[in-house]
Amino acid sequence: MAPLATASRLCVRSAAVAKPAVRALSSTAVRQADAPAPGAASYTSPFKGESKANKIPDFSKYMSKGSETSNKLFSYFMVGTMGAITAAGAKSTVQEFLVNMSASADVLAMAKVEVDLNTIPEGKNVIIKWRGKPVFIRHRTQDEIDQANKVNVASLRDPQSDEDRVKRPEWLVMLGVCTHLGCVPIGEAGDYGGWFCPCHGSHYDISGRIRKGPAPLNLEIPEYDFPEDGKLVIG
Repeated sequence: MAPLATASRLCVRSAAVAKPAVRALSSTAVRQADAPAPGAASYTSPFKGESKANKIPDFSKYMSKGSETSNKLFSYFMVGTMGAITAAGAKSTVQEFLVNMSASADVLAMAKVEVDLNTIPEGKNVIIKWRGKPVFIRHRTQDEIDQANKVNVASLRDPQSDEDRVKRPEWLVMLGVCTHLGCVPIGEAGDYGGWFCPCHGSHYDISGRIRKGPAPLNLEIPEYDFPEDGKLVIG
């Protein structure tokens, strides 16, 4: 019985050694079967069901035939052209916007007012409308001019000499709007012989300077000029 048992164990061992060899041989055969044929593409499709013999698509016919330098020049040309067109469009838009925002002819006509000074007698006031605001024009006498120059400028709330407020001593031009709350002062009234604001009691002298009351500043002087004798242009 001992020789028979020994022979059985030898047979089992031989079979166990033969199985890995068979497995290795079968794996090698499978790999060889899966390997692509010579000359075939090595492309592996990511989609199931695709044949492994599919080739990579050829896009060469869509590629530019020119050189790399010519391609760059064409790209630069297109970028420059689009930039020029964009700049021209932006310029046209801004220009049209500015034209629409500019003042019309009737508004420009109201921007300046011409006054005939020959119609204003000495010692009298004239009130005209300029840009929606009243403008006082005073033809001052020599006594009024002397009175305005005698005032101590240092004692004023808003220090300003009479010479700084007029271009010609006999003509005083200023906005008729109180610097307190915007009321219209009354001419030839008040404690200083100039203008008086009835709203809150501000007193201005013959030069339009604040002398008494709540107003903080002198009456404003607009832009004006004398283009010729007897004519005044405001604005």
